[in-house]
Amino acid sequence: MAKDEFIIDLDLLDPDKPIADIEAIRAVNPQRHEMEQLTAILYEDLDRNVSAALKEITADEFWVRGHMPGMPLMPGVIMLEAAAQLSSYHASKHDLLGSAMVGFGGLDEVRFRGVVTPGDRLIIMVCLEKVRRGRMIVARFQGAVDGKLVVEGVLRGISIPVEHVTGQASTS
Repeated sequence: MAKDEFIIDLDLLDPDKPIADIEAIRAVNPQRHEMEQLTAILYEDLDRNVSAALKEITADEFWVRGHMPGMPLMPGVIMLEAAAQLSSYHASKHDLLGSAMVGFGGLDEVRFRGVVTPGDRLIIMVCLEKVRRGRMIVARFQGAVDGKLVVEGVLRGISIPVEHVTGQASTS
């Protein structure tokens, strides 16, 4: 893939100089522990509704032992979760959806183009192409390792009724 085909010019991204660390991500996103799939935010452009994040892939990831033994490959669904978390972070931080929480609403055109393994630095990029306040977001996303595309697609985020979900959790 040519450099100019990425959502963000990879030369603009410095994984060693993030603009937001894990604590800043936690202030916006609710995921914790093994479900945190972003390490740092690297870039934001509100005019274009574009963001980039880093996910440091370590040997301690919860999936390494079982996916697959002797050949640890980051599951595609976890790559998709990272893209969803970045989309949610961007939409929530800038109150684009008008919702306390953004959840997964669907996926389209997903393609896996390479593997991600422990030791890799996965760069996730999203471009929110449609924002319908109170309803949904549509984001094009890409993931790259060492300048090579490993995943791409389109995801939809929906407004989550937090009060309904938290009410159910307390009665279970």
